[in-house]
Amino acid sequence: MQQIMPSHAISSHLTALLGQATLPSQQQTLGAIVVEVLKSGRTLNRKALCLRLLARMDQSSSSEEKQHYQDLLGLLFRN
Repeated sequence: MQQIMPSHAISSHLTALLGQATLPSQQQTLGAIVVEVLKSGRTLNRKALCLRLLARMDQSSSSEEKQHYQDLLGLLFRN
């Protein structure tokens, strides 16, 4: 069963996530993934972000890129 977060909760959660991103490139990547999810018509939630990050990690060619996506995945699970 999928839980749907109220829009204000999603907004504050995303703001917190983007605030935790340490590099502008992390913020840009998270922002691009958010746009991808929203344009696809899917619900924006942690699962959707994780799936997109995992797909990008799987398609990445360099170890730096893989580490970049791994770091972003870590941000999603910090308290």
